[in-house]
Amino acid sequence: MFRQGLLRTPWLRVPLERWKEQDAFLKDGLLALVLTLLAFVPTLSAIGAQIGDLPERPANALGLGLILAQTLPLAARRRWPAGCLVVVAAAFAVHQALGFATTFGSMGLYLALYSAGAHQVRFRLGLAGVASAGYVVLAVVLHRLGSPQDPTDYLAFYLVLAAVRLVGSGVRKRRGEEAERRRLAAELATAAERARIARELHDVVTHHVTAMVVQADAAQFLITSAPERATTGMASVSDTGRRALTELRYLLGVLEATGESATDGTGADEGSSHGNRGPALGRLGDLVEQARRSGQPVEFSERGERRPRSVDVELAAYRVVQEALTNAMKYATGQPTRVLVGHGEERVEIGVTTAGRVPVTTPAAVPATREPGPEGGRGLAGLRVRVRMLDGELEAGPRPGGGFEVRATIPSQPQPQPEPVQE
Repeated sequence: MFRQGLLRTPWLRVPLERWKEQDAFLKDGLLALVLTLLAFVPTLSAIGAQIGDLPERPANALGLGLILAQTLPLAARRRWPAGCLVVVAAAFAVHQALGFATTFGSMGLYLALYSAGAHQVRFRLGLAGVASAGYVVLAVVLHRLGSPQDPTDYLAFYLVLAAVRLVGSGVRKRRGEEAERRRLAAELATAAERARIARELHDVVTHHVTAMVVQADAAQFLITSAPERATTGMASVSDTGRRALTELRYLLGVLEATGESATDGTGADEGSSHGNRGPALGRLGDLVEQARRSGQPVEFSERGERRPRSVDVELAAYRVVQEALTNAMKYATGQPTRVLVGHGEERVEIGVTTAGRVPVTTPAAVPATREPGPEGGRGLAGLRVRVRMLDGELEAGPRPGGGFEVRATIPSQPQPQPEPVQE
């Protein structure tokens, strides 16, 4: 806890962040330099790797060079881990065979082994085999030179070296697993974002295009019998197209400006610049009026006092009504439709019902009606996912007496659920 507290302090966190941003070669070079300086500290000479136990030879230029060869190559321990290990291990072997005094610089052998295990990418088994064979040759040479070590001592030292390399391999494995988790998380996030964008585009395009098709069909029917009404219908088509463009610009603007989905902004505020374009509960009247101009008789009523809610809740409720009216215009053109929105303290309740088929008596009802499936189309499936993410429920299906019904309940303060991603 004390260490975590120190890491949270600005005066220590900022230098650490800057240090992490430095190039690996620079950081390893500093490590090699520090180890080289410590190798010549007399009080640390008892700490180091040692296996020969041969009679000690006086220090000379060759011994100094072998010490430097065990420390300085560590500057490339991450860039060229295999080459670093070969040079350091060879210098250590010659240093032991010639009987020079142990120094702290021999710790470079452990660091080189760890680096080979943690950073070597290719020929890992081959490098381990060459290193093991080299150690066997060193043991034989030391024995011939009169080392008092027995086979168990050589085996114990070998196991220590192997353990150091295994630690590095374990770090490499964990690093790879973490990278794989991050990659999978990024792929899931990308897939989820694509699904959100697809749902937004589906909701916007399908609703407005359906309304335009219904209005254009009605205008085509009226163009000979009632030209003035046909003109009004074509004006409605134009108005619907402009609404579609406005919502598409809003959606694309949010995506381009922030890289987020349209549900992540604060566009629900009616007074904001985006709020005048972004879908919200306060604009349900526009949806209903648009459906009425398309020839769909819609009765709209609200129950309770409207309260400020989060953008996700506002948008989900708006999309439920939008999709239900779209299906009504597609599958039950000209049928009486009722929209009821209940504003509660803890939830928003939405009900959209379409009556059963009635005789076609109005020009707007000329396009042939189609029967929706028992569970609705792709739009309703996407709505179920959206509402479920907000800890709500959505039910859609045929009514016993004919017609279709969509009901949704969305909590005012939802506990967001993870979005399912289809594989």
